[in-house]
Amino acid sequence: MSAAREYGLDEDQEWVRPPEGGWTADDLDRLPNLPPHTELIDGSLVFVSPQTRFHMRTIRLLEASLLAQAPDAYDVDREFSVKLNNRNRPEPDVSVIHAEADTGPEQTWLRPEDVLLAVEVVSKDSEDRDREVKPRKYAESGIPHYWRVEENGGQPVVYVYELDPATRSYAPTGIFKDRVVLTVPFDIDIDLTAVGRRR
Repeated sequence: MSAAREYGLDEDQEWVRPPEGGWTADDLDRLPNLPPHTELIDGSLVFVSPQTRFHMRTIRLLEASLLAQAPDAYDVDREFSVKLNNRNRPEPDVSVIHAEADTGPEQTWLRPEDVLLAVEVVSKDSEDRDREVKPRKYAESGIPHYWRVEENGGQPVVYVYELDPATRSYAPTGIFKDRVVLTVPFDIDIDLTAVGRRR
């Protein structure tokens, strides 16, 4: 039985009305015709607005830089969902993951323990989610590192957080405006001023 029939909806409208109790993480793989990059937060579907050029270029810079600098034990994913639990399946803009988490070409999500670093580039429609909701959920799920990236005068500012395992919450460890230089989770050096240049 299709998900549409199960919920009594037409095939092209089944995600318009949530079932009692909300959607589940597995529903994202079954619902047809969902807009690209749909997330699940607390059982509700979250749709992404068209992204700005700043957002796209910042993601591209961070993805390319992290991929070039990550040790062989890690890989980098862009806009790939993480199943935190049955009611939450967000999609970080960039994730550094353990290389062995790749289960093959049909994989559609990661487990939180697969993720070393989650990065969110804040957009106007995602401010509350990226500043409060997602970092809390990532921390509660045990993801050890989180970066929040804000726009300031057309340039990225990276706010870096590290998990306090005792409280399962993030503690701020730095704010980077022109260059990100870190030794955790591995040696990282990213020229943030390159965001406007073609790579």
